Amino acid sequence: MHGGNHWGGSLEIVDQNDNQKSRELSEWDKASLHSQQHLHHHHHHLDETQQSWLLGPPEKKKKKYVDLGCILLSRKAFKWTLLSIAIAFVVIALPIIIVKTIPKHKAKPPPPDNYTVALQKALLFFNAQKSGKLPKSNGISWRGNSGLNDGSNLSDVKGGLVGGYYDAGDNTKFHFPMSYAMTMLSWSLIEYSHKYETIGEYDHVRDLIKWGTDYLLLTFNSTATKINQIHAQVGGSQNGTSEPDDHYCWTRPEDMDYRRPVQTIQAGPDLAGEMAAALAAASIVFRDNSAYSKKLIKGAKTVFDFARDGGKRRTYSRGNPYIEPYYNSTGYYDEYMWGAAWLYYATGNNSYISLATNSGLPKHSRAFFMTPDNIVLNWDNKLPAAMLLLTRFRIFLNPGYPYEDMLRMYHNTTTLTMCSYLQQFHVFNWTKGGMIELNHGKAQPLQYMANAAFLASLFVDYLNATDVPGFTCGPSFISLDQLRNFSTSQVDYILGKNPLKMSYVVGFGNKFPRHVHHRGASIPKDNKKYSCTGGFKWRDTKNPNPHNITGAMVGGPDKFDKFRDVRGNYSYTEPTLAGNAGLVAALASLTTTAGYGIDKNTMFTAVPPLYPQSPPPPAPWKP
Repeated sequence: MHGGNHWGGSLEIVDQNDNQKSRELSEWDKASLHSQQHLHHHHHHLDETQQSWLLGPPEKKKKKYVDLGCILLSRKAFKWTLLSIAIAFVVIALPIIIVKTIPKHKAKPPPPDNYTVALQKALLFFNAQKSGKLPKSNGISWRGNSGLNDGSNLSDVKGGLVGGYYDAGDNTKFHFPMSYAMTMLSWSLIEYSHKYETIGEYDHVRDLIKWGTDYLLLTFNSTATKINQIHAQVGGSQNGTSEPDDHYCWTRPEDMDYRRPVQTIQAGPDLAGEMAAALAAASIVFRDNSAYSKKLIKGAKTVFDFARDGGKRRTYSRGNPYIEPYYNSTGYYDEYMWGAAWLYYATGNNSYISLATNSGLPKHSRAFFMTPDNIVLNWDNKLPAAMLLLTRFRIFLNPGYPYEDMLRMYHNTTTLTMCSYLQQFHVFNWTKGGMIELNHGKAQPLQYMANAAFLASLFVDYLNATDVPGFTCGPSFISLDQLRNFSTSQVDYILGKNPLKMSYVVGFGNKFPRHVHHRGASIPKDNKKYSCTGGFKWRDTKNPNPHNITGAMVGGPDKFDKFRDVRGNYSYTEPTLAGNAGLVAALASLTTTAGYGIDKNTMFTAVPPLYPQSPPPPAPWKP
């Protein structure tokens, strides 16, 4: 590592100013000693003049005094006092009076950088995806109320499953990626709240998070402490059917009149673990609203207990034709680590950090295997995010025994993950245009890039906050600038610094996709209701969408940096909640309009003081 022990052990800190002072004092001592010796040596050679210097001046004339009643003051001192007051007035008071009376001109805030502009747009995508009864302030003119009958036939949910977000260009509510998107928004807000406040988006992003968490609290019995089911999805379709449903029909969400089945699960630690993470992270965001924060924590504990139930351990999507082809989960031990970490930060309960650092989790999730799939954050794999979140605990609070061994391994793996993102180490393929291929060159690469850019940028901010200048990848020292450059290069690619000079965020820049694969954006709001198949003409037209879905990050180009702006090809032109959440997080970490760095302490508000555990007492002494 680079100089010193940055995360453990005591380092003796010597103040260089103290050294300097002590040196100066010793010089003074020498000088005074020398002068005393000199004086002693010459005292018997003094003439009358020199003696008069030592004995002092002859007696002066009596001073004149001014009687102020309560005190007697010499006239000279009185003059000097008056003069000092006059000078003080001119020097101190007069400028203050002048400054206060001159009308104020507020200094203009710095112009927003590209990342701020893109962030403000990227958040609007979530407004366009809202389901349910929309507030007047939603701000998307072509969207209205929709999905008001969702889940109305469920006996266990009063008022149905109204609200939440549509996932992508379809009208389905997939609760797994929706929960993940909410966790990511909360994480970015907890780390960078000062940036959101400065650019005027703090209340907006809180509103978006609450819209999601209010809905998630409806999907299970959040007033109970023990549950046996969770509603995992509303709407969707089975592959290959021509029944009217979310995928066969091309309909505005406001005009849906077909059946929208609800998928309910009796087991699924992955979905429940991610929901727990989303609710726990949001409880930190809303810590200023005590009642709501407690409600979120209670819900998080309840779904996490469901996740940990030994009899419910199979993936939420297994064997379900409505879920498996779309958001299939490959495992749940990463969600155990992720959910436990968030619950520890939200509650300070040691049982959660003990679970998060239990050696069984990395063993079953293969967290330390460093396979390309394990080191890429996405809606299915939370490992790199969970390990970075726990590395945060080690870097800032350094809790030591009994967590240190596992935290050190998480920290080392996180560092290796960052190394793998750098082109010089050839872990991943890169396109000629400069895009890292984190999903094996398959479609929709941008969401993986945005997530990696966020993790890398956040890791840089963690190290910066502790004055660590970099890290090592094998024999190579990597400065923080090198890792930050990875993040900026990937986000810049998304925003238009690519061979096609195409911005992949709708509404950002001048050249961006105009044929986004999105039902609501592609059908005009002309007071006509288009039937399930009546909307096909809008799906198939070569004309641009009548509505730009501002801020939507599309799937992105292929591994040759080529992109086809075609509505029918969702691989290129479909945006998703999970993708945009990663983009928002990356942009928040990179914008410098509102300053630099993270909020180190808010994350740990609920974490109790960490006292190192005492070693066992020595054996009794025997003579």
